[in-house]
Amino acid sequence: MIRNVAIIAHVDHGKTTLVDQMLRQAGAFRENQVVAERVMDSNPLERERGITILAKNTSVRWRGHKINIVDTPGHADFGGEVERILRMVDGVLLLVDAFEGPMPQTRFVTRKALALGLSPIVVINKVDRPDADPLRVHDEVLELFLELEAGEAQLDAPFLYASAREGYAIRDLADERRDLAPLFETILAAVPPPPGDTTGPFQMLVSTIDYSPYLGRLAIGRIERGTVRVGDAVALLSPGGAGSPEGGEARDPSRQGRVARLYTFEGLQRVEVPEASAGDIVALAGLEDVEIGATVADPAVPEPLEGIAVEEPTVSVDFSVNTSPFAGREGKFVTSRQLRERLFRELERNVALRVEETDSPDTFTVSGRGELHLAILMETMRREGYEFMVSRPRVITRRGPNGELLEPYEEVTIDVPEAYIGVVIEKLGQRKGQMLEMRSAGSRDGAGAGLVRLIYRIPARTLFGYRSEFLTDTRGEGVLHHRFDGYGPWAGPVRARERGVMVSMADCVSVAYALFNLQERGTLFIGPGVEVYEGMIVGENSRPGDMEVNVGKGKKLTNIRAAGADENIILEPPREMTLEAALEFIAEDELVEVTPAAIRLRKRHLKAHERKKASRQAS
Repeated sequence: MIRNVAIIAHVDHGKTTLVDQMLRQAGAFRENQVVAERVMDSNPLERERGITILAKNTSVRWRGHKINIVDTPGHADFGGEVERILRMVDGVLLLVDAFEGPMPQTRFVTRKALALGLSPIVVINKVDRPDADPLRVHDEVLELFLELEAGEAQLDAPFLYASAREGYAIRDLADERRDLAPLFETILAAVPPPPGDTTGPFQMLVSTIDYSPYLGRLAIGRIERGTVRVGDAVALLSPGGAGSPEGGEARDPSRQGRVARLYTFEGLQRVEVPEASAGDIVALAGLEDVEIGATVADPAVPEPLEGIAVEEPTVSVDFSVNTSPFAGREGKFVTSRQLRERLFRELERNVALRVEETDSPDTFTVSGRGELHLAILMETMRREGYEFMVSRPRVITRRGPNGELLEPYEEVTIDVPEAYIGVVIEKLGQRKGQMLEMRSAGSRDGAGAGLVRLIYRIPARTLFGYRSEFLTDTRGEGVLHHRFDGYGPWAGPVRARERGVMVSMADCVSVAYALFNLQERGTLFIGPGVEVYEGMIVGENSRPGDMEVNVGKGKKLTNIRAAGADENIILEPPREMTLEAALEFIAEDELVEVTPAAIRLRKRHLKAHERKKASRQAS
């Protein structure tokens, strides 16, 4: 018998660690096999950042049953991955941190799962934390279920208490803490077998696409009906029906392909099989032009399934060809044709992304679910050898039923020490935030005392650039999460960046003497020995307004010896600008230059007289 489950949770609540332990205890690895921690996070960016970006398929065998498991992202920006994966499963493991409780993404994924009628199993994880309060979290999850109008059967969901790190799950806090057997038993009991007639005509919804350099595209999804065999001819019904992001009508169902290879998932491996039947999650090779959301069906009965509905993007940026004086030095792919091909290729796998061409052949508008969603794409392209420029992110507005302007809002959850409440409330007030709730974040036994939880509803555009400011204001002790909360009335103008920037006035190489004299006037982004160009941003001014500087100005030498020794040049470490930090920092008239070797900030117009002219025209 088969069970299909997805693991859903807020970021960093332990999904990937739990899957690791399930694989180990179910015997998916050899005794002497060396396995890295968080084995499911195979993408280098996932390992570096400690977050899951792409949904992963795996399976375990437990007492004669096959359990297909899908590990899903926990960050709200990758909600598109979660939405389409839930169509493949019949139940969900909802992981909740035993101290933090339900967080913004918990609400998002739970709402999606309950709306699809999936059977939840609640796992309160990290009960071994010193500040854990699993009973409080248990009550908070039930309140969340009631708030989201869960069905009667869903309200009776089983609760387990676990430590993914230690590898145990228990039904009652007083039980002996041994292994994950109670979790496996609960999955078999609470998650129904997949529906579907194994004898009917074949039908499968493509939920995700993978790529093999040897086999080409791999269409991954759950078989909804019938049986498929290697060599079978199948009809490809393109997405476009009700519920699909594309809208419109389905394309000609006469498009056909042939299944060249057929794979199921066993542990971390794809295993080639001659056939598979309804209920199993499989990968089909040989269907070159298949798309996410497409239906693969029996050519004799080409019945499409309902498309995958994904919430629309809320943030967009402009990608353009790099035009800086350093263009082409560091990247392999630098032309508009290469940039266009790469962006449109991303659409094949990233269903929450939108790419539009603009009036300029060198510029493309890319829209996503949030800054991180777009930043991950930029970082991936950068590592592949692409070189490009991006604009400041901007929100996507809509018109209401009466023609009024609407903008996206975020629900922000903040855990912050009491000492910093004042500055956080002040800053969020300036950013047009509305406080929804303020309460103690500590547990019943006093652990975590001194922490306060703030919940705000705030325009998404006002959050640009706030995370770094928040970390500074709270000395790194505050925790901030946010999720999309819908569209609301336009909040009016907001305060822009208060400080100006230091702009290089010439092409040169930075020297320590010049930087030493400039560091008193602001924060530098570069150190000595860095090649810069005219119009490149080299630091942040401590005052409003931009300041043109010469970072290549050395000390004048004379033939007169000084009476005293020269003062020592001691430079403060420059502020490192990551991709996300750069996107948050730049203003409307600035760009981020992204190359495999560097991230540079620059003015849109490099020449000083061009900037003055553009400023006059704008006013």
